[in-house]
Amino acid sequence: MIKLDIINEVVNKTGITKTKAEMAVETVFEHMKKALERGDRIELRGFGVFNVKPRKTGIGRNPRTGAEVSIPPGKAVRFKPGKELQTLQ
Repeated sequence: MIKLDIINEVVNKTGITKTKAEMAVETVFEHMKKALERGDRIELRGFGVFNVKPRKTGIGRNPRTGAEVSIPPGKAVRFKPGKELQTLQ
């Protein structure tokens, strides 16, 4: 599924124009990005939780040369599915 599929589904379910649906989906995603940049937790009940966790510094290897490469510390977005999503079959 891609963003366009979500937009088309919003159009089909609500009957609003594709332009307005695209604006709505983009707005939701932009606000989610901003919240994660601030380090906020996003909880969508019945779906799951997005949060940002610190990533440790480390040493990796270049698979071609075998040379060691330093991996800088950073942040990674994590997703924990909700109960309803975990029970999908």
